Amino acid sequence: MYRTHTCGELTLKNVQNEVTLAGWVQTVRKFGAITFVDLRDRYGITQLLFNESLNPVLDANPLGREFVLQAKGKVQERSNKNPQLATGEIEVIVTDFTVLNKAVTPPFTIQDDTDGGDDLRMKYRFLDLRRNAVKRNLELRYAVNRSARNYLHENSFMDIETPFLIKSTPEGARDFVVPSRMNPGQFYALPQSPQTFKQLLMVSGYDRYYQVVKCFRDEDLRADRQPEFTQIDCEMSFVQQEDILNMFEGLIKRIFKDVKGIDYPEKVDRMTWEDAMWQYGNDKPDIRFGMQLCNIKKPASVFVEKSDKPELVSGVGFQVFDDAETVLAIAVPGCSEYTRKQTDELTDWVKRPQIGMKGLVFIKCNTDGTYKSSVDKFYPAERLKAIADAAGAKAGDLVLILAGAEERTRKATSELRLEMGKRLGLRKENEFKLLWVLDFPLFEYAEEENRWVARHHPFTSPKPDHIPVMINNSPVIDNAAEYLQHPYANIKANAYDMVLNGNEIGGGSIRIFQRDLQEKMFAALGMTPEESQHKFGFLLGAFEYGAPPHGGIAFGFDRLCSILGGSESIRDFIAFPKNNSGRDVMLDAPSSIDDKQFQELQIKLDLKQ
Repeated sequence: MYRTHTCGELTLKNVQNEVTLAGWVQTVRKFGAITFVDLRDRYGITQLLFNESLNPVLDANPLGREFVLQAKGKVQERSNKNPQLATGEIEVIVTDFTVLNKAVTPPFTIQDDTDGGDDLRMKYRFLDLRRNAVKRNLELRYAVNRSARNYLHENSFMDIETPFLIKSTPEGARDFVVPSRMNPGQFYALPQSPQTFKQLLMVSGYDRYYQVVKCFRDEDLRADRQPEFTQIDCEMSFVQQEDILNMFEGLIKRIFKDVKGIDYPEKVDRMTWEDAMWQYGNDKPDIRFGMQLCNIKKPASVFVEKSDKPELVSGVGFQVFDDAETVLAIAVPGCSEYTRKQTDELTDWVKRPQIGMKGLVFIKCNTDGTYKSSVDKFYPAERLKAIADAAGAKAGDLVLILAGAEERTRKATSELRLEMGKRLGLRKENEFKLLWVLDFPLFEYAEEENRWVARHHPFTSPKPDHIPVMINNSPVIDNAAEYLQHPYANIKANAYDMVLNGNEIGGGSIRIFQRDLQEKMFAALGMTPEESQHKFGFLLGAFEYGAPPHGGIAFGFDRLCSILGGSESIRDFIAFPKNNSGRDVMLDAPSSIDDKQFQELQIKLDLKQ
């Protein structure tokens, strides 16, 4: 046998035992006639001691970093113990060793504080995976996977595989397509999710389904997006929204407990989509801290009924506020002593192209009860106080105000809130706060196409009391400028998102399960009956054979792992990720194929420069 023990299990109870270890050479250190070697495997590191008697063999066969080594010897207690290692109280006195495989010098050091940049480490990902930091990430990923599977199994869910080669139905993100050699000129698509298959499984009577499944979307990449990603995909029959929320609160709480040792006893907070947009400026709010948005100018949009604040900023000659659709404020706690340099830096921050604002107004709520603002000449102290009070500011706080077009200003104020929360240390990595966001709009208006599109996906059911609105009204928009007045603008979806620390980690809905309602939904999205039948005839036909009420949810597995692991990038928790260009630099993929393959597929490229 190559080993009797791993490099992470020997302790003082093994002293005087004869053992055989195998692993990779982490370091080699010579002290006079004695050589120390740290031997590493997946389980840990053990120190090996080579006495003077082995020097001739070592001189003839010098050890290098990442050599694969087998060592036999006796365990003894170390004189200089290392409390940082699980094996730090012992060492192995080597009596015999074998180099199983030599290694060239690696392109970067295999340790936590490596000198390898991202590109280099991705090119040699098989080496990067040896580092403890990466190993811990994959161990956490496995722990999340195991915990989720155990919970779902205990709750009668059945793991059922679904196909990867399916039909392309371009509605949403772009598909990855795969040519079919046996069907020239025709293509499969890789699934963006198993959505229609899991609904068909409910029609088939399987009641509770799940998969930890690969999905594929041909989208531009960023830190939390990969062309192939993993979902915890789930579906249940004979359920309403409350059943789904309770079941999957339990799933995430179980993962917290199993993986992080965290008890999350309280009920998960809930918030409507409108309240999220109104109070936080986005539909995935980070509720670990306050600093809610306050509209201090009467809005003219769909949110008008949410404004209970008096008009505070117009009519004093400050054109920036007078001309703005929206004026939004946040109260930043304890920052009234910000210097001119600090407020100028914040102004530059909101002017960045990513934020897109023209400027920033501030009000300092001084601890002596006075108010100082960048617009003092327009607003007397009593008006500044009224604005600060409306924003919820207290003595010692700093009120930050943005103004402009409603959508852009809301998004910018939301980003400013998150940035200030980060700067003030309010977004703690070791604090986890869950939230359900409910009652999303069923439709979004696509201005360039002058039609409605599904906000979630076309299989999402409207809220039960909103179904008549969809059935009894035409989706046609006569005046694009007045789309908000169309009945479809107010239809709410029977949909829900789970948010963790300002990140959407899961989303789902109660599904449409009657053919006539599903056909009405397709028509609302601009599909002709022929197009609906061509794309989704299999599903519409299945609904005629006794489809049960059903609903489900899919969790972003990679994203959940990255949040639990304290990282902003899901790539850190994927064994072999793609880079920001969608390339696997280790395999050099995607790559060209040879002419014979093109001929077999009957495909001819026409690459125009």
